[in-house]
Amino acid sequence: MARRTIDIDIPSLAGRRAIVTGGSDGIGLRIAARLARAGAEVILPVRNPAKGDAAAQSIRAEAPAAAVRTLPMDLSSLDSIAAFGDALSSEGAPVHLLINNAGVMTPPERQTTADGFELQFGTNHLGHFALVGHLLPVLRDGRARVVSQVSVAANERSIRWDDLNAERSYRAMDSYSQSKIAFGLFGLELDRRSAALGWGITSMLSHPGVAPTSLLAARPELGRAQDTLGVRFIRWGSARGLLFGTPDTAALPALYAATSPASRRGGFYGPGGPGHLGGAPAEQRLYSRLRSEQEAHRVWEISEQLTGVVYPRG
Repeated sequence: MARRTIDIDIPSLAGRRAIVTGGSDGIGLRIAARLARAGAEVILPVRNPAKGDAAAQSIRAEAPAAAVRTLPMDLSSLDSIAAFGDALSSEGAPVHLLINNAGVMTPPERQTTADGFELQFGTNHLGHFALVGHLLPVLRDGRARVVSQVSVAANERSIRWDDLNAERSYRAMDSYSQSKIAFGLFGLELDRRSAALGWGITSMLSHPGVAPTSLLAARPELGRAQDTLGVRFIRWGSARGLLFGTPDTAALPALYAATSPASRRGGFYGPGGPGHLGGAPAEQRLYSRLRSEQEAHRVWEISEQLTGVVYPRG
């Protein structure tokens, strides 16, 4: 079955500065490339310099005039995140777009970050919470749009408040869902606090649907020696235009949220096809697990305590 071409128009981003986490492969690389093609200066925080350089070269091959560069950052290390924030702040230039796209998914056995947090909760949520906190001055200067990439998994399971780091019991998908719920609650609370305190930042959520990326592929560093059955099935369906998206279409909701004049603060954007697994981007009803302002406030307070990154109160 031939797949219908799906795309969106992106306005000129000349003079805009954008940061994309997880921009060295998969959906993040597609997001970064489209922003660069639209004229933005794109910064890729990368843990692996060689992989980052290859990503930057591939973007320049697609858009020879692209302004793209890498800076070192490991989202699973609070010290590394702080150093990245200091480096950006020292440049004194505003940031206009931040797309929090990076993530890790379902290592078979429990792993921890450099700071001792369960790897998925520590990377997917706490790492991005700390990153936004360290970048807050330059985000405010740029009156930035911040897009936080959640997942269909944020519509499943719940936050285990009494075992956030899965120290008593580890189930890979439970921890992944929890990390994405917490991350989504943070993204919405960021918008509420920005509006209340006059930070000038617009925050919204996106999700990519389901597409064949590296999240469920073989990842020896995560203890996954071979591709999962799930990713093989997703590749099969995606290649035939059945139900699932592609890495290119999966990048569109975040791009729409970040660049469209029609996207709104506190909005939630994902694929508009059946089951919201693929298709053109569209605004969606917020998942039930992301609707509680009380839980969002609780996530925020706990995240400040765990990371030591305290946001201004005014």
